[in-house]
Amino acid sequence: MEDTIFTKIIKGEIPCYKVAEDDRYFAFLDISPIARGHVLVVTKLQNDYIFDLPDDLLAGMMLFAKKVAIGLKKAVPCNRVGVAVIGIDVPHNHIHLVPINGVGDLNFKAERVKLTDEEFKEIAASIAAAVEL
Repeated sequence: MEDTIFTKIIKGEIPCYKVAEDDRYFAFLDISPIARGHVLVVTKLQNDYIFDLPDDLLAGMMLFAKKVAIGLKKAVPCNRVGVAVIGIDVPHNHIHLVPINGVGDLNFKAERVKLTDEEFKEIAASIAAAVEL
């Protein structure tokens, strides 16, 4: 199987704005965010469909995502961190963590937020500093 874009990011072949990593999971900013601070959480194991993951890896992914979401909420003012699993665009399981203030904020058809490289770096650094693994 050919490496997905997420596998290439994990391997360091494609740059990203990393916010957290451990031996099984990786979290980084979405470069086409629906909100400032939109994070993707992926397993290092390349797998297309999240519900095909072994139970322990899926459960661990949610616990890792929880830690990232707690840090995200500390770093980016919001009422909640919305969670979405869509899994259509990239054939590598991933969880979207999106800062939201209302139910309509978790809209993947909305116009994407435009950020500069410097803004991405600042957001990633503030979330990374707030995540406790």
